[in-house]
Amino acid sequence: MSTHPPQQETEESPAEQEPVEEAESTPPAQQRREDAKADRRSRDAQRQAEDDAAAKSDEPTREIRVFRYDPEIKDKQEPRFDTFHVPFEKGMTVLDALIYARDNYDPSLTFRHSCRQAVCGSDAFFVNGDQRLGCKTQLSELEEPVRIEPLPHQEVVKDLVVDMDHFYDEMEAVDPFFDPDETPEGELEEQRQSRENREKVKMSTRCIWCGACFSSCNIAAGDNQYLGPAALNKAYRFAMDDREGDGKKQQRLETIEQEHGVWRCQTQFSCTNVCPKDIPLTEHIQELKREAVKNNLKFW
Repeated sequence: MSTHPPQQETEESPAEQEPVEEAESTPPAQQRREDAKADRRSRDAQRQAEDDAAAKSDEPTREIRVFRYDPEIKDKQEPRFDTFHVPFEKGMTVLDALIYARDNYDPSLTFRHSCRQAVCGSDAFFVNGDQRLGCKTQLSELEEPVRIEPLPHQEVVKDLVVDMDHFYDEMEAVDPFFDPDETPEGELEEQRQSRENREKVKMSTRCIWCGACFSSCNIAAGDNQYLGPAALNKAYRFAMDDREGDGKKQQRLETIEQEHGVWRCQTQFSCTNVCPKDIPLTEHIQELKREAVKNNLKFW
């Protein structure tokens, strides 16, 4: 019998060791899970920042719910709405609220804007169920929560940004430029226009190419070849100008009286109702219809 004390085991036996988990998936899948966790942490931090800001401030806030979509990031390909609480000041617009949310809560929030004076037409959104310019729409006039979405009937690129290429193509189809038969002989002499004619076309010149009317039009939504109210208004602006050349006016009338031109308009007034520049679009389209009829009358 040995007098040496038994040696204690310095390592656990294989049976007593905790099982080692196998790698759950391949590195790409693991990276996706990590990206999803990072995205959740970012959104949690954003909500916490909003709550902290609201708690520290005695100023009133407005709740906005913004449409989010990013096709380039897997976890953001499913459309959703994010909620932001922004400090409210008198005179604050929808665009102001979006800029504040982007600069203070989520820098990935994407939307178009430029002049902020209702001139460039870049920030048309679908706000509380209507097409509106973000820079012109007062938050104080809207019920909370203010729901901000991209323009309907147009492909969404990211968040509130839509693809405007088709809209621009329709505008270009009516040749949106002035084309007289004759020009003044003097280099600095003006191309004169009567006061009465200027008043006739004045409202049509206000179009800022925002696309709000096109987005509101049910006919444009169902007919991809329909010129749409903005393009027809642009055709009206030049066809009704008494300085326009006879040949060019005839060409314009032939363009707008085709199958997908003025005759597709069903006089719903949706375009007129949403126009941020108060252009009587439906009225202009009806007058173009009358011009098209007169253009095809033959007296013999």
